[in-house]
Formats: sequence, C-alpha cells, structure tokens
Amino acid sequence: MDENFEHDQITELEPKKTPGFGKGILVGILSTLAAVIVIGGAVIGISGAFGKSKDKDQNQNQQIQTGQEDKTDDNNGSGIQIAGDQVLNSDLLTQISMLNTYLKEYYLHDVDVEELRTGMLQGMIAALGDPYSQYFDEEELASFNDSTQGEYVGIGAAVTQELKTGIVRISRPYEGTPSAEAGLLPGDVLVSVDGTEVTGMDLNRVVSLIKGEEGTTVTLHIYREDKEEYSDIVVTRKKVELPTVSSKMLEDKIGYIEVTGFEGVTANQFIAAFEALKDQGMERVIVDLRNNGGGLVDTVTSMLDYLLPEGVIFYAKDKKDVKSMEYISDKQAALDIPMVVLVNGNTASAAEIFSGNIQEFGMGKVVGTTTYGKGVMQQMFYTNVDKTAAVKLTVADYYYHNDKNINGVGVIPDVEVELDEEASKLLAIPIDKDNQLQKAIETVKAQ
Repeated sequence: MDENFEHDQITELEPKKTPGFGKGILVGILSTLAAVIVIGGAVIGISGAFGKSKDKDQNQNQQIQTGQEDKTDDNNGSGIQIAGDQVLNSDLLTQISMLNTYLKEYYLHDVDVEELRTGMLQGMIAALGDPYSQYFDEEELASFNDSTQGEYVGIGAAVTQELKTGIVRISRPYEGTPSAEAGLLPGDVLVSVDGTEVTGMDLNRVVSLIKGEEGTTVTLHIYREDKEEYSDIVVTRKKVELPTVSSKMLEDKIGYIEVTGFEGVTANQFIAAFEALKDQGMERVIVDLRNNGGGLVDTVTSMLDYLLPEGVIFYAKDKKDVKSMEYISDKQAALDIPMVVLVNGNTASAAEIFSGNIQEFGMGKVVGTTTYGKGVMQQMFYTNVDKTAAVKLTVADYYYHNDKNINGVGVIPDVEVELDEEASKLLAIPIDKDNQLQKAIETVKAQ
C-alpha cells in the first residue's frame, strides 16, 4: 500500500453463507512478496462480475457485513467457538481479568485501554500466522476504505514487503509524484517512518503511517543497498491520481500497454488502448504487468473475457472444497495477434490471474521472472455494531484456466530474464536499457 496501495484486490463476490460469518467482501491483498501497495490508496473490494458466471448473485455489489460469531455453551459456561475449538472460555476470561487487575494495581506506567483492546484483537489474528489476514482498528479501516477510491493523499509510491524477513521496500516511485521528486528510488529499504521502525510491521499499518493530510510532511529513513548508506528523505504529501493504463506504439508495429493495477476503470482503459493501437496498425502486443500488485477480480476477468476464447478463467474453493465464483470467457476473442506479458516478482494476485490465463490458454508467452505467488482470497467482516473495525481473513483458494493455483509458487515465465541491476535502480528505464522489455520484443517477434 503505498500511500496508495498498489492494489491487490481480487474480488468482491458474494460468498456462500457459512454459520457464524455472514456475507462479506472477498478481497485479495495487494501483494508482491508480502504485499504491494501504492501508498495512498488501496483497492481491495470487488464489485460485480464480468463474463459468464454460474452464480447470478455474483453480479451484485457487496458491502462488508458485521460477522456474528456462533455462541455455544461448554461445561463451564458460554464461549465463542471457532472451527470447533473453544477460544473464549472461562479459563481465558479469568486470565484476562487477572491481567487487567495486575495492570491497574501494579504496572508503573499509564495504560491506554483502547490500545490494549486493539492489541488483543490484533494478536489473535497475528497468531494465525497468515500474512494476508489482519485486524483493522477504526483509523486503519478508514485508511483502507479511502485507499479504494482512486485519488488519494500520499506520496505516490508502491511498496512491497518480503514475507520471510519483513523488510519493506519502495518498489516503484511514480514519475511526477512527491516520492519521485523527493529522490526515492526503486529498491530503497524503508527502515522507519517518522521515527517508527517498520520492518516486520503489517504493510497496511506502514501505509497508514506514510499517509496523512495534504501539505504535511513525512520523514522516511531509508537504506540504499548499492551504496550501503542510510539517509532521511522528507516527502510532502499531496493528492495523487495515477492512471492504471498507459500505451504506445513501438517499432515494428508492436503495441506496448502498461497496466499498473486492476481498478474499476482499468478494463475500459485497457480495451480503449488495445483498440486504439489496433487502429494504428498494431501487429503484436506486449502487456507490462511488472510491479502490478493486483486489483479487482471483476476487472481482470472482464479484460480476459475481452481477449480470450471460451473457457474457465477463474473460480474459488473454500475450506470445505466447495467451488464458487466461476467466471467463463465467451467465444469472442479480441486477441488475434501475438502477445507477450511482462512480469516480475512484484506481479501478484489479479496480475497473476491475467498472465497465468494468457499462458494457459496458449494465447501468448510470459517473459520476466517468477511472479509473487498469491493464490488465496480474503474476506472482510465488521467486528462491531458501529462498523468502525473489521477483520480480513483468508477464506478461499483461487484457480484459473486448467485448474491452476499458484499460491506460493507463482507464474513461471516461458522466457526467464532478470532485469539488469543498473536498470533496476532507475526511476524511468529507457527502452534500450530495459533488457526485460528487449527480450519481450524479441519473443513476441518470434511468435
């Protein structure tokens, strides 16, 4: 999430009703390594569905709902039961009560009660050990909701987090935004935000620290590995609106379309760009999804429905192995020319659905490095009556054409090529210096 989450949203579909939960918005975390986010706005909910769907209700916009846990009685009294295991029982309630007494009577410092309550809830979800499940307090939920709006106040950079180390990096400072103007570069390690260390911190919280009011500043303490130097970079926040699709014609009538995220407007922008390039005589096309953390499922399925012949392009399976949310492209396929999809390790979620389907349908080649590997979906549930707090839980695996699930594996390129180290540090890579793009051009010309 950068201040602007580089959306990794996957879907907002209506899940089947499960005792104890109710309806929610299925979402996919902007991920690339742990998550990719465009600081400022994060797109996560999905609304509607494109293409053929076996579930008529899928085409309805969904809202996050208040989840009501099942209350059951045990031998000692009542408790909350999750997956058949007693979580909140009399023993735990007694321990919590005793801890509360000790804090009141003996703890040296003042206690922020709300912070303690939030910490308990955060700890419960953190104990799942799932990098995609998270508890949102009021401030974080508001930030999360704001991030889905397209325009946001932030610094205009995408950030990623390594799952194993918790290290947060600037994956892409966008040209013309505060992050680029302040001198941030791709690959910069984000050590702290206004003095708060962020390594290992949930990426949504990192984004919350970076976001703020327009005109205010945020100090980012970064480490630049190639120079082995630490430095403070002060960035002034402002309103940022990033286009999700850009295009141009390369030599030899090769069209180039870059997609930075799958938002509500992306499908129309993509189709318009594709058609415009065809009108200009495009004979081959390269779609660049590098550093694309994902987005709305209905958006990516709409784009795939436009491009591909008839076939299954997406479905999900829940913990009971029940299939739902099946999307099928129709018989009309706009893609009748050679295609290459450019990817890297920050290509995630909905971007993997796009590149994986192109590959599995045999409609084009994938060039670059193995993608992030996020093949699971999340669902949001309110946790209070006021709807000011919520929890995001992993609820399903997703699959694309030929029953492919790439969770933890990623989409493996047909042609593997690492970006040259020198080019990887540049804010804007010239075409002749972009060896991955050059390999994509070579590959698409050979088809």
